[in-house]
Amino acid sequence: MIVAFSVTPLGVGEDVGEYVADAVRVVRESGLPHRTDAMFTSVEGESWDEVMDVVKRAVAAVEARAPRVSLVLKADIRPGVTDGLTSKVETVERYLAG
Repeated sequence: MIVAFSVTPLGVGEDVGEYVADAVRVVRESGLPHRTDAMFTSVEGESWDEVMDVVKRAVAAVEARAPRVSLVLKADIRPGVTDGLTSKVETVERYLAG
């Protein structure tokens, strides 16, 4: 499964990059395949529990320093698919090239 999520600290001012970095650090240290862009971090794993544990810990890292946290999450639950972070993008690129 792939989960794309965005965790945002509230009540800390406009500059939130330092707080978001705490969440991304948790994802990177998880060892799971992941990708971060300007809006979301996507993480891929074998099970709901495995991926959601990472999301929960990432939110907790931000929550430890912010009085309030907002979480947006989207999940692609598709058993048996691996390397979806790469293969889904490659499929789109193949269509664009054709």
